[in-house]
Amino acid sequence: MSKVTVVGAGNVGATCANVLITCGIADEVVLIDIKEGLSEGKVMDIMQTANILGVQTRAKGVTNDYTATAGSDMVVITSGIPRKPGMTREELIGVNAGIVKSVTDQVLAHSPNAVILCVSNPMDTMTYLIHKTSGLPKNKIIGMGGALDSARFQYFLSKALNANPAEIEGIVIGGHGDTTMIPLTRYAAQRGIPASTLLDAETLQKVAADTMVGGATLTGLLGTSAWYAPGAAAASVVDAVIHDTKRMISCSAMLEGEYGQSDICIGVPCILGKNGIEKIVEFDLNEEEKALFAKSAEAVRKTNAALAGAL
Repeated sequence: MSKVTVVGAGNVGATCANVLITCGIADEVVLIDIKEGLSEGKVMDIMQTANILGVQTRAKGVTNDYTATAGSDMVVITSGIPRKPGMTREELIGVNAGIVKSVTDQVLAHSPNAVILCVSNPMDTMTYLIHKTSGLPKNKIIGMGGALDSARFQYFLSKALNANPAEIEGIVIGGHGDTTMIPLTRYAAQRGIPASTLLDAETLQKVAADTMVGGATLTGLLGTSAWYAPGAAAASVVDAVIHDTKRMISCSAMLEGEYGQSDICIGVPCILGKNGIEKIVEFDLNEEEKALFAKSAEAVRKTNAALAGAL
């Protein structure tokens, strides 16, 4: 029997819970939020699809009662606030760092062996914070960003190729940000056929550029951050861990020499299974890709520097 807790019943957290429940990824799902009635209402709404969709998962929504999360195999943290007008990046990090640290402490008090999946932004930095403050082994802490970025890359590739999205291979490494992510166009393919042989260089570069601003594009269209793909991406990581699928998914992981970097959480290909991150896969990057990765790591370190007061 598998149990998953999703912390934060906003758009992303509720969507993640919805996918976990309606797709039967977990046997039991707990959605928790600090706002009275929010998680309870969203779970009730989701569970009213049970007869329609044949849902078997048990689910519960609770307000700030972490005892209900006890015994979770995995915890998804989506808590935090978006940046507001006049708020500096450092202020956002400070507020969200406090939230993420508090949530981590509370869930681990009741589920000390859980694998933690961080979705909260700035994602790489919040994942790093959990590593530095939780005491968990590094394999049990995962940042979601690369899973979402790769899904967006695959989407834009499928559009450019006019192909079935399920047949597209594409992975994004680096930081989870508009200027820090690195869509690996050289490794993109359709059923093993390199995308570079199916698309001209200009089109392939446009696909990469569209991927990098994928989140900003949706924010402009929606007036707020996206939630369907982020929630589903988080659920896909949970699925890989809970069901020990050994899938390779790009995730923010703590590096200890891999890709020439140490003491940093950043997106890299990972094999996911019951132990969390079971292996970091090192792609053979060319000189240009290595330079882009080093530049991305430098940008993530600058953001991490704003954590000084929270560590």
